Amino acid sequence: MSSPFLEATALSCERDWRLLFENLDIRVDTGQMLQVSGPNGSGKTSLLRVLAGLRQPTSGQIRLKGQPLSSRNGDLASHLLWIGHAAGIKGLLSAEENLAWLCALHQPASRAQIWKALEAVGLRGFEDVPCNTLSAGQQRRVALARLYLDSPPLWILDEPFTALDKQAVSQLEAHLARHCQQGGLVVLTTHHTLSSLPAAYRDLDLGQHAA
Repeated sequence: MSSPFLEATALSCERDWRLLFENLDIRVDTGQMLQVSGPNGSGKTSLLRVLAGLRQPTSGQIRLKGQPLSSRNGDLASHLLWIGHAAGIKGLLSAEENLAWLCALHQPASRAQIWKALEAVGLRGFEDVPCNTLSAGQQRRVALARLYLDSPPLWILDEPFTALDKQAVSQLEAHLARHCQQGGLVVLTTHHTLSSLPAAYRDLDLGQHAA
């Protein structure tokens, strides 16, 4: 039996000397979407950051394509894309400059590709506008435009629907489901009730794994 794309075994995480969850096993393979849910303070963001390699678990192991996550630092950006709760963009840079800089981490994109991605998220005409002049929703769209470029197969997204209007929410839902249907993987947290789901959808309630 082949290894799943992303696997965590006996995972536990501590924050501020408080154990958030323990003995957590996770398997996510191509075509699957895993939604991490649970009450506030249950460790949803902490778990996503652990899975993205941005923080160390208290115990347990994470494997990416059969290899320890810690051994893949050199090529991690070619396998997974992280978009956090904050937009993670530089206000003094334009939308195009932000995407060019972010894409350089894994797969450089041409100006035409970047403009096409910005158009896909409804930002046509805002390509050269400094991001600190954009609304919160527009800044979120700049970050999410990365999902419309040549991106890694695994998307780890923390509250990706924040500040989006109804039309943008519907579009993003469909895009995430389509990514899974085409063999990609999505791990996300959201307070939004998803209405467009891929066939291989699962919910992980961290409240059931509280320490």
